Amino acid sequence: MLLKLRAGEKLYLNGAVIKVERKSTLELLNDATFLLEAHVIQPEEANTPLRQLYFVLQTQLMEREASPLALRMFIDMSAASRAAFGGGPVSDGLRGADDLVESGRIFEAMKTLRGLFPLEAELMKDKASANAA
Repeated sequence: MLLKLRAGEKLYLNGAVIKVERKSTLELLNDATFLLEAHVIQPEEANTPLRQLYFVLQTQLMEREASPLALRMFIDMSAASRAAFGGGPVSDGLRGADDLVESGRIFEAMKTLRGLFPLEAELMKDKASANAA
């Protein structure tokens, strides 16, 4: 797998943080767990239920020691989030993310959650508008 990084960009590879000084291309010759800087959210950005779930999965990929605890947290938080959102596309997406996590496809589950962020924002905006009325 080829990874193209911009100058100053960070790569999170098997728990290590790698920063390149100039534009670089890395070739991974074996199976590795990695996240590009663009896919990483900071703790203060985990300010909604779906972003918190994303952060938990991110932690699972980045910190191997935390992986079993992060998986348990994801399962519990996902179930609570599905219940809070009720039916609809967000709950359906969460079920899809659960299935991906169960099959070990963490990065794909994170991608699914990122795709749900706009729906969550819209639902939260609608709820805030209804509460203000």
